Amino acid sequence: MEMAQLEYFSKVVEEKSFSKAADKVFRTQPAVSIAIRRLEEEIGLPLLDRTQKMPVLTEAGQVVYDYAQRILALRDQVGQAITEMQSLKKGRVRVGANESTTLYLLPELILTFRERHPEVKVEIFRHVSSHLPREVLDRNVDFALMASEPEDRDIEAFPVLKDELALIMSPKHPLAGRASVKIKELGSESFIAHNVKSGSRVKVIEAFARQHTPLNITLELATIETIKRFVQKRVGLAFVPRMCVREELERGVLVSVPVRGLSHTRTLWAAHRRGASFSPAAAAFLRLLKLHAEGKRNAG
Repeated sequence: MEMAQLEYFSKVVEEKSFSKAADKVFRTQPAVSIAIRRLEEEIGLPLLDRTQKMPVLTEAGQVVYDYAQRILALRDQVGQAITEMQSLKKGRVRVGANESTTLYLLPELILTFRERHPEVKVEIFRHVSSHLPREVLDRNVDFALMASEPEDRDIEAFPVLKDELALIMSPKHPLAGRASVKIKELGSESFIAHNVKSGSRVKVIEAFARQHTPLNITLELATIETIKRFVQKRVGLAFVPRMCVREELERGVLVSVPVRGLSHTRTLWAAHRRGASFSPAAAAFLRLLKLHAEGKRNAG
């Protein structure tokens, strides 16, 4: 059963004439007649009573006509949906990201994207960075924003921005007014840590170990937002990505003090499947990511 057969058959029913139907579909009358005859042979029942002056639907013909209308309507809807996707009046982008990226980078990107393509839906899926490569490979997301360059050869990635690790504390803390501190001076301090293992945490642990200084992690919390609140309440100090505390530092509710001998800059990567065929919406988001990355490089 071919789409053209259903279209010709529907036109004959609607026009009540083989010749008029042929004109509507830009075919000859014999071509239309042959197509409908083949459709009847395939179904095994006559669809039109040809003994009348005008072709009349048989019982089987009525059933086929009803379904043909639905099928042809769906075909037209598919074409319209594809046109809308190509013109970015419709579509979906799926992005996987860790907590810090979801809260502190993606809002800016999504606002920019929405200004350009307000009818495209963006879905954010939050995962720890170690799970994001698998989400990309399993096609659960179009892109992933992660804190380390993926090692899998089936994933292509490019740097989006660089961000440094910052030691934060309450402005009332005795060290808050210092221009810098040594790692050894932090050996008696209580620290609050993110309970997700990361490359940044490893760097801090290694730096303290080189100075033979204890890193007293007395509290582990699930989110950076909660860590910031606890630091403001003077429960302890914390190391967090600077982009996560930019607003609090500007408002003066938190203070960042450089640590001599401990400097760590992490790169945030945008990743996708190598050779992926992007939808128009995903391709537009990819262009925005690359423009953002280029802007950050130029600013740096």
